[in-house]
Amino acid sequence: MADTQVIKAEGRPSNGKSGARALRREGRVPGIIYVSLDAKELGKTISRGRFLASVFEVEVDGHKTKAIPRDVQLDPVRDVPLHVDFQRIGADNQVRLRVPVRFFNDLLSPGLKRGGVLNVVRREIEVWAPADKVPELFEIDLEGLDIGRSIHISAVTLPEGVTPTIRGRDFTIATIAGSSAKGETDEAASETGAAPAAAAGDAKAAAPAAKAPAAKAPAAKAPAPKK
Repeated sequence: MADTQVIKAEGRPSNGKSGARALRREGRVPGIIYVSLDAKELGKTISRGRFLASVFEVEVDGHKTKAIPRDVQLDPVRDVPLHVDFQRIGADNQVRLRVPVRFFNDLLSPGLKRGGVLNVVRREIEVWAPADKVPELFEIDLEGLDIGRSIHISAVTLPEGVTPTIRGRDFTIATIAGSSAKGETDEAASETGAAPAAAAGDAKAAAPAAKAPAAKAPAAKAPAPKK
């Protein structure tokens, strides 16, 4: 289960565009729940990854509010944060977020050892989770899986209270497929081996059907001498 991170903020004395611009000039980032955050510290937090999938305790003047980021706007040129939206949550609230997937025991997969390829369909799974029980990641064991096997959401052990947002079907997370190189080799062998064999067979079948050369007509008999 992911640990709740603490992020320090300050109360916003004013809101609106003019107030937001003034905060940015001071090196602050305006955020909903009307706080401002240090731009450099927020940038470091975002760069660590999973920012929008983490629960934070936003600390303002010694008071902590549990919240989850819903959106962050970055400068398109400098890639620094301009604005962040936090949604305040309670311990009994459900939050919607994407949880990353990690695969392990790839060396114990017969399919991968034989040259197969792990085809990942979903690198993240979107779930509903209690605000105080947000999973950090989902781990999937590849031991014993051979080529042709698929891994579905039913194979993942979900923590209590955590449910996928996609309901009613056992969707696929990953498959173990044959390598493309092997497929191309088989295809090439089929094209170069089967076609000549078929041609040879056609030639043999055609040989008996060939017409024999026409027989020469018998020589005409000379006329009998007159008496």
